[in-house]
Amino acid sequence: MRAVEELYRAYRDDVYRYLCSLTRDPAQAEDLLSETFLKALQGAASFRGQSSEKTWLFGIARNLWLQSLKRRKPTVSYDDLLGIYVEDRMSDTAADRQLLDRVRQLMATREERARRVMALRVQGMPFEEIGRRLSISAGSARVIECRTRQWLKQTLHKEGLL
Repeated sequence: MRAVEELYRAYRDDVYRYLCSLTRDPAQAEDLLSETFLKALQGAASFRGQSSEKTWLFGIARNLWLQSLKRRKPTVSYDDLLGIYVEDRMSDTAADRQLLDRVRQLMATREERARRVMALRVQGMPFEEIGRRLSISAGSARVIECRTRQWLKQTLHKEGLL
């Protein structure tokens, strides 16, 4: 992996724009940008190359943003987080509300383990912790989450909601 300085130069603007789209607040996005690259520096040794560096940085940024939501508003609802997780953005348009309602309905049809994995993941919990809580491996939690998200996207796409 490249040095964090190189990553910063290469992806700073992309990560900042992404954070601005999430926070809708340039000052908060700037703070989270700094935290993102600090976390990247601290976790550089654990980067396994299973995704691109940019995807890895976006994941760090997103998790920090979710953590900031929880700190600012400890009563962030599961439904709001689920909507954000599915779409990466929430607005109050009728189409988005319809989509979120349909996601809730679809998730209610899944097996308990898949619902629990998704609920914990939506809350920003790492796969290792999900695995410990549900007595499964982190890899199993990843597979369950990935398959459930793919199923959701395919179903919503077929229904014309995505």
